[in-house]
Amino acid sequence: MSSIGKLAELAVVAEEFGYRYADVRRANGYVMSLVVDSDPQAHARAARNWAQYPEAVDGGELPPFVPDAFELLRARITFDLTNEYSDKQRATIASVGITVMALSLGVALGADATSFVIAVVVWAVLMALIPVANVTGRRYQARYAARLEAAGLTPVTDRNGRVRYLPPGRQLP
Repeated sequence: MSSIGKLAELAVVAEEFGYRYADVRRANGYVMSLVVDSDPQAHARAARNWAQYPEAVDGGELPPFVPDAFELLRARITFDLTNEYSDKQRATIASVGITVMALSLGVALGADATSFVIAVVVWAVLMALIPVANVTGRRYQARYAARLEAAGLTPVTDRNGRVRYLPPGRQLP
C-alpha cells in the first residue's frame, strides 16, 4: 500500500468482514498483516456484512465505516511504523546510508581532494542530525502513544521487545 491512510482504510473494511489488524512493516512500501478475528462479535458482524454486501469481494459496495475507527487504526499503524526500530538501530541504518551517500558524492564530484573535503563535510553535517532525528522520532511516538492510551488501548511488549497497542482484552497474534 502507498500510504498510512490507505492502510487504515483497508484495515477498517477488513474488520467489518471478520479480520483484524495485526501489524505493519516497511518492505518496498508498506506491508500490513491482517488475521482472522476470533471474537464472536466479529464473526456476527462479518456474517451480517457478507450477507448485506455480497458484491464487496468483487469491488462492489462496502459497509460504511466509523471515522473514529479509522483514526484509531491510523494511529496504531503510525505508532507501529515509528516503533519498528530502536534508536540504536535507526542510528546504525542512517550511519551506513549517510556513509555510502557521502562516498558516492565524493566519487561523483571527481574523487579529488576538494570532492573528498566536500563529502566529509556533508557526512559530518548529516551524522550530526541523527540524534536530532531520534529525539523527533521519540516525541512523535509519545504523541501517538498518548492518543492510543487515551482511546483505551493497552501497551503490550511483543517477543521482540517492541511495544504495541492493543484493544482491551486482545492478545498479540
